[in-house]
Formats: sequence, C-alpha cells, structure tokens
Amino acid sequence: MSRIGNKVVILPAGVTIENKDNTITVKGPKGELTRAFSSDIELKIEGNEVTFVRPNDSKEMKTIHGTTRANFNNMVVGVTEGFKKDLEMIGVGYRAQLKGKKLVLSLGKSHPDEVEAPVGIEFEVPAATQISVKGINKEVVGEVAAFIRSLRPPEPYKGKGVRYVGEYVRRKEGKTGK
Repeated sequence: MSRIGNKVVILPAGVTIENKDNTITVKGPKGELTRAFSSDIELKIEGNEVTFVRPNDSKEMKTIHGTTRANFNNMVVGVTEGFKKDLEMIGVGYRAQLKGKKLVLSLGKSHPDEVEAPVGIEFEVPAATQISVKGINKEVVGEVAAFIRSLRPPEPYKGKGVRYVGEYVRRKEGKTGK
C-alpha cells in the first residue's frame, strides 16, 4: 500500500485553509478552491503543517487516506503555482488561434473546432502549432487538455494529430506491396 496519506503537507506563506463539515476551502495568491472530502478522514492543522489521520487500517480507509492527501496537496499547489499542460499539433495545416477566450483549431476537418475556456482555465498559443492550458484546478486542466487532444488524437502511421508535449506515439509500418 502507498504511504502517501501519511506525508505532511506544508502550507506556503499566503495560503489559508477553511474547514466546514469536511468541505475544505484553500485560498492563495492565484485563487480559491473548494472540495468536499470524506468525513472518515480527520484533518489536523499544526502551524503550517497539515496532516490527515485515518480511523483504522482497512484497505478502503488506506485508499481514501492517500487520495484525500493527494487531492488536498493538488489544491495547495494549484492556488500557489497553478498547473499547466502543453500540447503540440503535428500535421500539414494544423494550427491554433485565440479569439478572445475561445481556442480555434484547424485540424484538417471541413470546419474549425472551437473550444470555449471553462471558468478558471486560460489558453495560450505561443506558436501556431503549440497550445498551453493553464489553471489552478489540476483535474479541470487535465480534462480540458484531454478534450483538445481527443479532437484529433495522434494516429500511428504518420504520427499526425494533437499530442501532449513529450508524448511517445508508437508508430506502425504501413501496407507493403506483393
């Protein structure tokens, strides 16, 4: 079993926590995140250190313990540093543009795909074939990046499509003649 739940979360300066009926609100310089956690796991705050205590060592409690601690740590990192996912587009004519808060993608279809930025998410287009998704909520940043990738996932023959920066696409050999 993982021992992540036993690790201490250290709160950086400028981060405050509010706990009401196991709904934890974390406020920091980049914003505010709220999340409801399991009532079985107890939150203990000692100075700038936060620990989570589970009532027993059952398998279910261990998994909830580790998940609670990881989600809380992601909230703290999000309100202090934020999260970022980078995507790249490979293919002739594939490009991205920003129109206000909308991301307009040309992905070799008969129409451009438009992606509206959800609340708390912002897009950056440093180059015509690169996209950055930024935000304070790690889950939402990952979901939006995965949605953009799903519009044209990389194909295995030529490697064309939208992929995460650094993602390895396994290539296949094409057809051969007789």
